[in-house]
Amino acid sequence: MAKVRTAPDITIAASTMFLLAIGVIMVYSASAVLAFHEFGDSFYYFKRQLIFAVLGILAMFTMMNLDYLILKRYAKPILIFCFIMLVIVLIPGIGVVRGGARSWLGIGSFGIQPSEFMKLGMIIFLAKYLEANQSKIMNFFSGLMPPLMLVGIAFGLIMLQPDLGTGAVLVGASLMIIFVAGARISHLLLLAAAGAAGFAGLILAAPYRLQRITAFLDPWQDPLGAGYQAIQSLYAIGPGGLAGLGLGMSRQKYNYLPEPQNDFIFSIIAEELGFIGGTFVILLFLLLVWRGMRTAITAPDTFGSLLAVGIVGMFAVQVIINIGVVIGMFPVTGITLPLISAGGSSLTLMLTAVGILLNISRYSR
Repeated sequence: MAKVRTAPDITIAASTMFLLAIGVIMVYSASAVLAFHEFGDSFYYFKRQLIFAVLGILAMFTMMNLDYLILKRYAKPILIFCFIMLVIVLIPGIGVVRGGARSWLGIGSFGIQPSEFMKLGMIIFLAKYLEANQSKIMNFFSGLMPPLMLVGIAFGLIMLQPDLGTGAVLVGASLMIIFVAGARISHLLLLAAAGAAGFAGLILAAPYRLQRITAFLDPWQDPLGAGYQAIQSLYAIGPGGLAGLGLGMSRQKYNYLPEPQNDFIFSIIAEELGFIGGTFVILLFLLLVWRGMRTAITAPDTFGSLLAVGIVGMFAVQVIINIGVVIGMFPVTGITLPLISAGGSSLTLMLTAVGILLNISRYSR
């Protein structure tokens, strides 16, 4: 049956634009003080966010109007390119170190994170691979291990930077695709146990990760060191109360809370807009995830369905980790809040992913 192209899912588009607008406003509110101290321009981060938002919207509309099956045709070259970039970024003198991780390629203040593009590249490839090999997926060695080994290699390269947050999102979204494709739960539970052991090994191998774990359990043990970010985040959320202190009235953005415009922007949202504002943002993400899963269920082919699941999984896992860190449920790890945090690579990639999701929704049954 030929595919019939209709209008894209308006709920996905509307929730995305609401989140993007909130992000641009909150990036300015959270970063104005920091930007003035660092660059003498209160609008520095705001202008960058606005530029990348426009670029991202253009990418979103482009992907929304291209047949998503084009991605199936070029899935392998896209993944190979992403792997090449992950290797290049690790080369001293080429990869740029920011925040203790060699995860950037670029010149001066402009750069891209190859690990961000790997998330989407892996999702596209897995959707194609699992569609072609769905009959084998219940077999551990011939069906499950090949895609998992690929994900493992990508995760290993990302951990060499190191960037645990992005690696966790990559693995989480990939496992969602593999599960939906028909993998046995027993196999996945076995791998989860092995992964937990490996995760423990990664933590023990790097003292700073162990410090983050202990700080997560009791941040007040080291309030000026490993527990500082978690404590300052809670100090931002607490005074926000029900309705918040008011837009622009944050106290923690005055050089108390690190990365207020980036990893911890949800803390500023909760401080300025309160429980109501924070809940509204979470509801917008839930709306995006719900309509994305509906798109996956009604997609006209297996590739589109798995691709939509991967994109929704990428959003869901990243939101859960970011907000979990901010409210003290998870150890601190550097990861952005999709569509809201400052950041060119993440924002552009997420809007591109939304464009693909909207494209699939145009052909939904």
